[in-house]
Amino acid sequence: MAKSPNILFLMTDQQRWDAMSAAGTGDAWVNTPNLDRIAAEGMRFSRCVTTTPICIPARVTLATGRYPHNTSVWNNVHYTLPTDMPNWMQTLKGLGYRTSLFGKTHLHPHRGDLREREHLLHGYGLDDVNEIGGPRASATVGSHMTAMWEELDLLEAYRADFRERFANKAHVARPSVLPLEHYADVYVGQQAKGYLERYDRDQPWFCWVSFGGPHEPWDAPEPYASMYDPAQMPAPIERPANANGRRSGWLDFYMDRSSPHFDEGDIGAMRANYAGNVTLIDDQIGEILGAIEKRGEMDNTIIAFTSDHGEMNGDWGLIYKMNFLDGALRVPLLFRTPETAANGGAGVSDAPVENCDLGPTLVELAGAELDHPQFGRSLAGMMNGAPPVREDAISEFRGEFMLADNDWKIALNREGQAYLLFHLAEDPHETRNLAGNPDYHDTESELRLRILERISTSQLKAP
Repeated sequence: MAKSPNILFLMTDQQRWDAMSAAGTGDAWVNTPNLDRIAAEGMRFSRCVTTTPICIPARVTLATGRYPHNTSVWNNVHYTLPTDMPNWMQTLKGLGYRTSLFGKTHLHPHRGDLREREHLLHGYGLDDVNEIGGPRASATVGSHMTAMWEELDLLEAYRADFRERFANKAHVARPSVLPLEHYADVYVGQQAKGYLERYDRDQPWFCWVSFGGPHEPWDAPEPYASMYDPAQMPAPIERPANANGRRSGWLDFYMDRSSPHFDEGDIGAMRANYAGNVTLIDDQIGEILGAIEKRGEMDNTIIAFTSDHGEMNGDWGLIYKMNFLDGALRVPLLFRTPETAANGGAGVSDAPVENCDLGPTLVELAGAELDHPQFGRSLAGMMNGAPPVREDAISEFRGEFMLADNDWKIALNREGQAYLLFHLAEDPHETRNLAGNPDYHDTESELRLRILERISTSQLKAP
């Protein structure tokens, strides 16, 4: 029997959908040749949304296929994913894969020393692990990486830099105090590369490489910090006036309370530094791909890539995520298989999908299917010309819901009232909020009912 395909799962944190030169926006502003290669040899899903635009709930849903309304994990709370909650990583392990993780999971709280909780990752189905916290958490959370920083007398400088940034101007863009070779995303990439270079088991391998960037702060190290010209970055999407007497939702509260003050040039500088971090990660991905090629295994390796959520980077006058606008909501999603590569790629799908579809897709590509209750859907057939598996995609945050298809996007507040409505077919940059406009009352009602239907058909049955 032929050996099962190896699986490389590449993941970033806070990478918006258009921060990739293969995104097809017509004005590519970041260079990602290795992600472009994966897209060209596979399929790019151009309308993928995160199931929730914030770290912990997004990662829980990605792992389990269960939405926040199933798990009650609606925000960044101190939550530990139970090891007895089924996930697709356990399924891959059960299929005979040697499983590994390098980088961030955020499936348990970022506190204390992560090395003391490796048993949780083993319970999640991961055999070989080297976990780190995110960029913020690494100032306080212990890991193999922060222990190395401490030995090199780098940790206190890292902590001091963080304190200064967030005490004065959280969105300041300036190079990291860490040397390039010790920057977190380089550490993750090199650990994964070395692991694959040394791998000598008979088992097929599954390797999850989970970068902490390009999550803020905007601290890409040199030479990446100076790689892009701030003046050449795309202009942010302006915040439209609040028209139509519409209802309000979390986004309105967030804009009132958390809109930063931007000095002239701030947004261009943020975007240039962010682009530099994305290219840094892409270079690390290139080194990992090189290690696989040296092993002679590229013809038997599946590659997947996504992010947990996006980054506003100045759109609507905002930074970070935590809303249903495209900058925070849409994420890249790529799949490359030996078959799609041999056939010259599978093209681009504009059908709506969710990033929780990743797990079922990988399991089907590995020759099996998930047998536990979950709501992700395999996209494997679409890579062979099958029709889309979804008519629309949903996302949830803080008790609110969003639904999007190729024509429309709607968001409902906690009272079930529409406060965002965009005709994406005519307004792809979300500059005209039609919520509350009486001319679109019927559209609001229809989309609202579709959300209620999605929620009602994605409930877990009592055991």
